Amino acid sequence: MNNNRRSFFFNVDWVTVLIYLALCTIGWFNIHAAVFDDSHPDLIDLETQYGKQFIFIISAVVLGGVILLLDSRFFISIAPVFYVVTVLLLMVVLVVGRNVGGNQAWIPLGSFKLQPSEFAKFSTCLLLARYLSGINIRITELKSFFIAAGIIVLPMMLIMLQPDTGSTLVFCSLIFVLYREGLSPYFLIIAGLSIVLFICSLLFNQLYVIGMLVALTVAGIFLFRLRRETVVGLVGGLVLAIGFIFSVNFIYKNVLQAHQKSRIDELLGISSDIKGVGYNVNQSKIAIGSGKLWGKGYLNGTQTKYSFVPEQSTDFIFCTVGEEWGFAGSVVVIGLFTFLLLRIIMMAERQRSPFSRVYGYGVASIIFFHVVINIGMTIGVVPVIGIPLPFISYGGSSLWSFTILLFILIKLDSNRLGHVL
Repeated sequence: MNNNRRSFFFNVDWVTVLIYLALCTIGWFNIHAAVFDDSHPDLIDLETQYGKQFIFIISAVVLGGVILLLDSRFFISIAPVFYVVTVLLLMVVLVVGRNVGGNQAWIPLGSFKLQPSEFAKFSTCLLLARYLSGINIRITELKSFFIAAGIIVLPMMLIMLQPDTGSTLVFCSLIFVLYREGLSPYFLIIAGLSIVLFICSLLFNQLYVIGMLVALTVAGIFLFRLRRETVVGLVGGLVLAIGFIFSVNFIYKNVLQAHQKSRIDELLGISSDIKGVGYNVNQSKIAIGSGKLWGKGYLNGTQTKYSFVPEQSTDFIFCTVGEEWGFAGSVVVIGLFTFLLLRIIMMAERQRSPFSRVYGYGVASIIFFHVVINIGMTIGVVPVIGIPLPFISYGGSSLWSFTILLFILIKLDSNRLGHVL
């Protein structure tokens, strides 16, 4: 083995690769359990979802290996091309796409369906990293901020036209990348407060919410004896908050689709329909709860076996983990994702290249959002928005896009001691 190959072998973060392989394997076995067919028991039977997932995993591993063999500088040079191609595909899918589950998000390619929105995630991260790592680019400047925001918002708008709300919201997680690069924390605070106000405006009379805000503002001004400039800022913020509260009713009635409003109502307890819109989540919680501590055992899940939970091999795959492997198995899966995210952040922070650092935080943000929202919706703490659990849910587009997303970072990290991008 020559010096270059030896250096390449030792510089690759094999711990992250092993976590990736472990999650893919767990996903494969749980897909087998979720859609098990007695007439096709073989794990690699290509007539089944688990057989197809095996092919997806093998091809994804090969794809990851190819990425590791490429020159790191390739990714910064090709970033605009990837972005343009995925944007064009997002336009094409609106014309020739196949409608599945109410979303026109897939391009039919024979027996396989390509979902461009999955690949838009890594291409957006690449272009965002390339832009923010440019000379004299400061996210605190309005021009830089709006260009960075435009890179994120363009694919979001096209995906929303499909309409695929879940995939659209994933891109919102990239605000954490901008925050890491110097964006004021006030943006995160405003985003958090907006969510709280949105929920409060749905749960309570809007006038009561406004009255509470006014009371808190007045109390803060007199109790803390704030400066005049701070008082002006608070009053301005109060006016904007009141405007936002009045807009909630319009957004809720005219922007959100009927099924989205129903899911939010179900989550917030405004209405309850466990035989209708709340059926999936209710059955998912039953499945997870029935697993107790150690689970019912592989292929022994009754909720799983009798298909009580729709979309169990894709969006609701985690309830299979909970039922058959119990609380212990769920902790293992969540632990692996937690460890993976910590490794990704560690890799991002140790980069000498701004491009690699920004990209690393993009990877962490997207995977974090997917994991939290997917698991959250299976246990009923967030609305059902239909996004996969990375590396575990069934699907070629999802697995390949997450593989590309992660392995580009592993490749960039392996070269951190070499040339600076």
